[in-house]
Amino acid sequence: MSKRLPCPPAPGPLEDFAARFDELFGTLAQRRGFREYLTGLLLPRDRNKTLTALTGAEPIIDAQAAPVQSLQFFLSESSWDAESVNDRRLEMIWDDSQMMPHEDGVLVIDETGDRKDGTKTAHVAHQ
Repeated sequence: MSKRLPCPPAPGPLEDFAARFDELFGTLAQRRGFREYLTGLLLPRDRNKTLTALTGAEPIIDAQAAPVQSLQFFLSESSWDAESVNDRRLEMIWDDSQMMPHEDGVLVIDETGDRKDGTKTAHVAHQ
């Protein structure tokens, strides 16, 4: 078996989190794709719900750019087990006493509650 190639790290504290999923991804490209996806979801951006936005690219103009296409491939074509990734995420929550449910409350992670700033959404036409 060949030596596993190191993956470029995710920014700041995201790397410690991402590294805990490494064994679930068989290739360097998958580990890199996972880090790019996390970075796009969790770092502040004007838009973060589309592939172009997740990579920091401009909509339409950069839709065919390599980072966008690479993330598209990771999410839709690459062979990794989403259920295993989710199971690992849940294990991590249950192992963290500050995040697991307890009698005083529960931490709810729900990205559908993202606040909208103002009356317009960046790069979205009136409908």
